[in-house]
Amino acid sequence: MSPDAVPGADGRLRCPWGVSTEDYVGYHDTEWGRPVHGDDALYERLCLEAFQSGLSWITILRRREGFRRAFAGFRIAEVAAFTGGDRDRLLADPGIIRNRAKIDATLANARTLADWEPGGLDALIWSYAPDPATRPAPRATADIPAVTPESTALAAALKKRGLRFVGPTTAYALMQACGLVDDHLADCFARRAPAGD
Repeated sequence: MSPDAVPGADGRLRCPWGVSTEDYVGYHDTEWGRPVHGDDALYERLCLEAFQSGLSWITILRRREGFRRAFAGFRIAEVAAFTGGDRDRLLADPGIIRNRAKIDATLANARTLADWEPGGLDALIWSYAPDPATRPAPRATADIPAVTPESTALAAALKKRGLRFVGPTTAYALMQACGLVDDHLADCFARRAPAGD
């Protein structure tokens, strides 16, 4: 058994953070580490990871629907067309994190991405997924890095193409959340479970 894997209320072993709150149980079991594709879906995850910087993920997770309402479902073309009035609305919206720099980055990134070829963000992000055969399953939470060479390279590639608020740590959190890497512990049931189990 993984040193850090813990049983949930249902008896299944999970990563320890995945049993810390009811919100985390669902996110851990059905979303985190599952492959995410599509430019809009990846833009949403990239934005939410940027908003999480300096905060706990539970803060973002509990406001995710508020973020989706505020940012037009994170549809790149729609967010790219936001005006100064929309920016003012976002800065006053209690349903999101009202951080000026993060809001500005979210809007600027949408405008940048709106000029990319369809599928361009998906292709770029997934091109940095490491070979799973080179990554043994973590046995303990201490085995999970915060930054990797791939996340550092991904962050640099995104910045080079004009995206903001995407450092190596944020890029690695994105890679974990979107299934580019599987950092569920070796004995965590979600590591082996198919989506929807």
